[in-house]
Amino acid sequence: MATLPPSPVSPPRRSWLSAWRVYLEPASLRMLTLGFAAGLPLLLVLGTLSFRLREAGIDRTTIGYLSWVGLAYAFKWVWSPLVDRLPLPLITRLLGRRRSWLLLAQSVVIAGLVGMALVDPRDALGPMVWFALLVAFGSATQDIALDAFRIESADADRQAALAATYQTGYRLAMIWAGAGVLWIAARAEVDTIGGYQLAAWRTAYLAMAASMLVGALTVLLSPEPAPRPLAPAKNLAEWLNGAVVEPFADFIRRYRWQAALILSLIAIYRISDVVMGIMANPFYVDMGYTKDEVAAVTKVFGVVMTLAGAFVGGVLSMRLGVMRVLMLGAVLSAGSNLLFAWLATQGHHLTGLIGVISADNLAGGIASAAFIAYLSSLTNVQYSATQYALFSSMMLLLPKWLAGFSGQFVDAHGYSNFFIATALLGLPVLALVVLAAQVKIGPRD
Repeated sequence: MATLPPSPVSPPRRSWLSAWRVYLEPASLRMLTLGFAAGLPLLLVLGTLSFRLREAGIDRTTIGYLSWVGLAYAFKWVWSPLVDRLPLPLITRLLGRRRSWLLLAQSVVIAGLVGMALVDPRDALGPMVWFALLVAFGSATQDIALDAFRIESADADRQAALAATYQTGYRLAMIWAGAGVLWIAARAEVDTIGGYQLAAWRTAYLAMAASMLVGALTVLLSPEPAPRPLAPAKNLAEWLNGAVVEPFADFIRRYRWQAALILSLIAIYRISDVVMGIMANPFYVDMGYTKDEVAAVTKVFGVVMTLAGAFVGGVLSMRLGVMRVLMLGAVLSAGSNLLFAWLATQGHHLTGLIGVISADNLAGGIASAAFIAYLSSLTNVQYSATQYALFSSMMLLLPKWLAGFSGQFVDAHGYSNFFIATALLGLPVLALVVLAAQVKIGPRD
């Protein structure tokens, strides 16, 4: 690749004050609210939904199978080239390519959440599944469009600030979709009825659908990023080769036979966490924890601990190296599942829950920070968006599929044995990290 000549004029160095002011710029504030819209749907079709279904009396085996709804996120790379390049009739002309796809995806999420609010899973579980799939598909599509919108909305020296505000909005949404929805449902309950109350959950999910309007309003009020020119393809085969085949082929060319080792590590690194996580909320229900307890401990305090773990993991990665922290994260993530096995023997134990959630979410934050750094180091900058989408999708595919059988395992062997088994799933990860540490990371351009 040719080297660009040095710029005749060096960009002026920012003062500390001007550097911090970037977070008050319109582009940063837009990413805060768009990050909120991106983070809202995830728990509503996975964690929070499993809590709702278990309270409604749905058996754990069925809840496990329904977690396959989350596979929509694992396959988003399939339609990402369409979102990247295909204009939508009418609205693309009015809003532009990025904003039109964002608004369409957000509308799909809102429609799905309204449907989930109105359906009673005790009477019609099928429609609930279809509406959850609609939300997951819309959410995954929003992620694709939002990544492109963020990258094209500011120059390179502002990308870190946009990413930071995006993550802040995303985590705030996870608190709202985790703790907020349980808090709303608890406040909307009629005490004299007891048990599962459809009206309470309907109120909570309609509130979540209304919350997505924050993102839609932001899209309508935002300018469309300057469109980037697209090289014309002579035919469909050439278009597919450049958009889908070549990014993957580039990775294989750079790592050759070692690509299989790297991809194996990517495929199972988070397997302990993902498989265990599907049964976490049914576990809380069965152990007698209230909505308020789960909201406060696992959805608010837990998210804070995850952020703390991510910060620690980032610092450790810079000081010790990514591969060492990758190993540390794998050990801690698998080990924290053993704490859940202990908690399963204690019944309703709020202090124990706080301790276990602290350890588990701190470990998860450390592992995630190192893993994201590792995935980023593998990408070629020419195909960064597509390759990262492929890696992040592969990360979820096997764990999400295996998690579908988690409820069946719990029904057959109990929670304690299930949590021990998920810890053992992490053992092959340790071996793969050791082997992958010997692989020299190739050039990224």
